[in-house]
Amino acid sequence: QVQLVESGGGLVQAGGSLRLSCAASGRTFSSYAMGWFRQAPGKERAFVAAINWSGAITYYANSVKGRFTISRDNAKNTVYLRMNSLKPEDTAVYYCAASSTDWGPRLNMPTEYAYWGQGTQVTVSS
Repeated sequence: QVQLVESGGGLVQAGGSLRLSCAASGRTFSSYAMGWFRQAPGKERAFVAAINWSGAITYYANSVKGRFTISRDNAKNTVYLRMNSLKPEDTAVYYCAASSTDWGPRLNMPTEYAYWGQGTQVTVSS
C-alpha cells in the first residue's frame, strides 16, 4: 500500500507562485515515476506534469510548460510542483500520483498511475 499526502495549496493572486509537495510512504519511492494532475469543477482530471524515477526526465502539459516545474527528492520521498505566473485558469484541485513504472510514453494518462493522494486546492484570483 502507498500513501500520498499533498500540501501547499491555497489562495493566491494571479501572477503569484505556490509550491506543492507530495510526501510518499509505503514502498520504494525512488523506483517509480510520479505525476501531478488537476481537476477543475465540472471538468475531467487533467495531466499537469510527470517526472521519472531519478528526476532526470520531466514532461509537462502545454498549458503549464515554462511556468511549472516538477522535481523530486528521493531521500525525502517527496515530489514537488513549483507553480509560477499563476493564472485564474490554474484553479483546481491538484493531485499527486504514483506510477507503477519508472517511465513510459503514457504518463500523461491517469490510468498509468496506481496510487493517488487526496488532493490540495489551488485557487488563483484575478
